[in-house]
Amino acid sequence: MSGRRYTIVIADRSSGVVRRVTISLRPTLIAVGIVLALPILIGLGAKWSARTEIDQLRTNNTVLQFENGNYRTATGELTGQIQSLESVINDLGTRTVLDPAQARAIQKLPAVVRARAAGGSAAPNATVSELAKTPLSSPEDTFGVLRALLQGLENRLTYVRRDVERREALAASTPSIWPAHGWLTGYFGGRADPFTGEPGYHQGIDISTDKGQPVFATADGTVESASYTGDYGNLIVIRHGFGLSTRYGHLSSYAVKPGVSVRRGDVIGYVGATGRATGSHLHYEILANGQLLNPLNLLTTQPVNNQ
Repeated sequence: MSGRRYTIVIADRSSGVVRRVTISLRPTLIAVGIVLALPILIGLGAKWSARTEIDQLRTNNTVLQFENGNYRTATGELTGQIQSLESVINDLGTRTVLDPAQARAIQKLPAVVRARAAGGSAAPNATVSELAKTPLSSPEDTFGVLRALLQGLENRLTYVRRDVERREALAASTPSIWPAHGWLTGYFGGRADPFTGEPGYHQGIDISTDKGQPVFATADGTVESASYTGDYGNLIVIRHGFGLSTRYGHLSSYAVKPGVSVRRGDVIGYVGATGRATGSHLHYEILANGQLLNPLNLLTTQPVNNQ
């Protein structure tokens, strides 16, 4: 069958022309088969191509879902850290609010003392504000802005914490309470010498009260000395930081020793009349960088005993 050949006769009746076409069976069947199979093969190819594309789309979708989940997680974590930092900064801000009397006492300190607590440059708030307005066109942009915002807030937190801590330290070091309960009998400045009647200069204030009444530290600090010192009699000197120090004279006895840390309101000694004194009272001085200050400018409230 494979070797058979067939002849097809085609006759034109009007002209009498006869044409003969000889064909082989196998090539003819192959050609017909190819023609018939071609649409099927094309369809199968299209189906396989479509299936491949669908599988690829499904894979891409899975990857995108995974990346989107990671993106949301990472974004949420960064946002949470930013909110936490903002909360900490706000909490630090509330710590800067001082008692009005304490704030007034600080304002009356010499400028050089306040400058020591002022610190350096301000926090870079403008950078954070500008980053918050940056347009976002991709997840990478979002991550970049969030990371920059986080870094900016961390820098700002460092500055704010430093400024708050220094301001709190200055407030704690500012002598602001009365060192003893009693009545004021001697003022700062020029006055007549109580022994000679000659014009003199009083370096602090005198608070008269009964012998043995407690004397209080007027600010946080460290006891520098507690000893008998000439006209002052039994004298305690406390160094408070930022160049501030206080002196408590004519004491009958001490309640602290040199090197001990004290807090505002702690009992440090007891009223007496030692040294050059006409009666039982406390002599009290405030110094800033070795220069005398008028204690009445800083005293705001009665002492509170911490013990």
